[in-house]
Amino acid sequence: MSVVRTGILDAAPAEAYRGTFAAADPVRSIGDELPPGWEGVYFPFAVSLDDLRADGTPARDGILPEIDLPRRMYAGEDTAFEGELRLGDEVTQTAAAGSVIEKTGASGRLVFADIERTYAVDGAVVVRSRWHDVFLGAPSTPARAPRTDPTVAAEAAWIETATLDARRLFRFSALTFNTHLVHYDRRWAHEVEGLPDLLVHGPLLRILLVDAARRHAPDRRIAALRVRVTSPAFVDQPIRLCGTVDAARVVAVGHGDVVLATAEITFA
Repeated sequence: MSVVRTGILDAAPAEAYRGTFAAADPVRSIGDELPPGWEGVYFPFAVSLDDLRADGTPARDGILPEIDLPRRMYAGEDTAFEGELRLGDEVTQTAAAGSVIEKTGASGRLVFADIERTYAVDGAVVVRSRWHDVFLGAPSTPARAPRTDPTVAAEAAWIETATLDARRLFRFSALTFNTHLVHYDRRWAHEVEGLPDLLVHGPLLRILLVDAARRHAPDRRIAALRVRVTSPAFVDQPIRLCGTVDAARVVAVGHGDVVLATAEITFA
């Protein structure tokens, strides 16, 4: 199954993201390059209300088969930036199902599903991405202790800190037309999903990781990105973005040195 959409990269979504999450970046106009990762705020979810699951995530999106597990999370991605996207470009995004694998873990049944996306300009693919989602059952046992690593921050060449409040989470949900309740409904997050508070979007965290790398290697072109999310990040909690001197590896670290996500970046 696949979905093909074509649209113009208008400046408004990029400015909405910049004004909320990257205020130090310059304002971009038609003809300017779209920073790597920012393609994630274009081609928002396009699923009718009747095709949403109870948690607000897509059930029937024309891409993945319908999966009978109640929870869905972004787990990471592998993306290649083969060229540049520019504001004003007419872009064709093709989204197709990749592998769908069912497993049984300590918490029960899991389904790992890949979504493969390409972004093409004038018929040439500019960005090629494979996103990894995981579907889970209802929480029934206490979550296992997250992985901690105090050496990440201690050995980092540089650290940036981001604290995402409910306003920012709401804006990202609105920008991407993401109706997943864990990002804005505290009752749902706590009572149904068993979370302590609102969840930070994984796709937002991946852009923040890339933005940090870009700021510390401003003269280098990002050619590829590999992200792995290992623990949830929550609203109002400081997130430290800890990078290597060459900005080729950026790790998001939460309270208590919990490793939230890792981005490995290849430069051209």
